[in-house]
Amino acid sequence: MLELVDVHAGYGRSDVVHGVSLTVPDDAVVAVMGHNGAGKTTLLRAAVGLLKTSSGRVVLDGEDVTSMRPSARVARGLAYVPQGQQSFGQLTTAENLQVVADGRKRGRTLIDEALDLFPALKDLLSRRAGLLSGGQRQQLAIARALITEPRVIVLDEPTEGIQPSVVAEIERTIVALSQRGGLSVLLVEQHIGFALGAARTYHVLESGRITATGAGGLGAESDVRAAMAI
Repeated sequence: MLELVDVHAGYGRSDVVHGVSLTVPDDAVVAVMGHNGAGKTTLLRAAVGLLKTSSGRVVLDGEDVTSMRPSARVARGLAYVPQGQQSFGQLTTAENLQVVADGRKRGRTLIDEALDLFPALKDLLSRRAGLLSGGQRQQLAIARALITEPRVIVLDEPTEGIQPSVVAEIERTIVALSQRGGLSVLLVEQHIGFALGAARTYHVLESGRITATGAGGLGAESDVRAAMAI
């Protein structure tokens, strides 16, 4: 479980996120939606420790991790996949996975499990990551994060710039991971259908504040669009 409790965060003397509280329960997907500039990425960066909170708490499985470095949060089961399908472009797909698996007792097994979730990567193991399509790089980025054996994975706009067929595959994988147990997902997403299809609960963020909350599911789309005035 991941809890953000009255989190304020920003850059310099200016807060971008103002008193956000939300909970990501065990084995659940929670979506945060909002327009560009609403503070979504800032919120995620504060959650994973890349940005210090000016006040508030970040709690992971009952432990206050607010003052911990990102590496310490990863060691405790928090993984982060930022925007942009990030990978080591000069390394092959296999090497990108191996870099994360090195030093883990179950390293080879974890790679195999990640490839089972994203079978399209199996035929691309010898290809440099920089030559993959955007959708393939995004699958690789999520696979790399899963090799760290997280209990909570934080995804920042995983469908950005990706073809619809891959969007559907990523959604199925996220839902399957949460349903099999042992993993929770905090998902920031502008693709409303994708977010609501995957999420148990949604929050709408506007100007750094939560302005609407509800149950996930495609039936909530009209409520979300109304909250976002679109």
